[in-house]
Amino acid sequence: MVGGWLFYRFKPINFAAENKKLQIDMYMENELLTTLSKEIMERFDRLDKFMEIMSGRHNVLNGERLLDNQDLCQMLNVSKRTLQRYRSAGELTYITIHHKIFYTESNVEKFIRDHFTEGEYKGKVETESSE
Repeated sequence: MVGGWLFYRFKPINFAAENKKLQIDMYMENELLTTLSKEIMERFDRLDKFMEIMSGRHNVLNGERLLDNQDLCQMLNVSKRTLQRYRSAGELTYITIHHKIFYTESNVEKFIRDHFTEGEYKGKVETESSE
């Protein structure tokens, strides 16, 4: 090696120039990665704002929040069939909008107060009589 040059198979290699070229390539890749990561983070920020907006939306009727079957099933930890029994027995007041059943928050609170005490159901329990 003479003066930073290495002759290999009669082809000179300048390590300083190769090193500089490698540094430039790495700098460009770094800039590209930085730009892409900024774009990804901006996209996440937009999605986060959208999710906040969507999570704040509830079905509302006359200023009162409406709950659907899924909401109420999760809240009371009961099945859809149980909700149907409550509706059929007239224990749970509901409204129908475009063939979908909704419950007003005040009616649900009243139902809970009237029918549940500390996690136990106060209503009638259907049992089969053995004769």
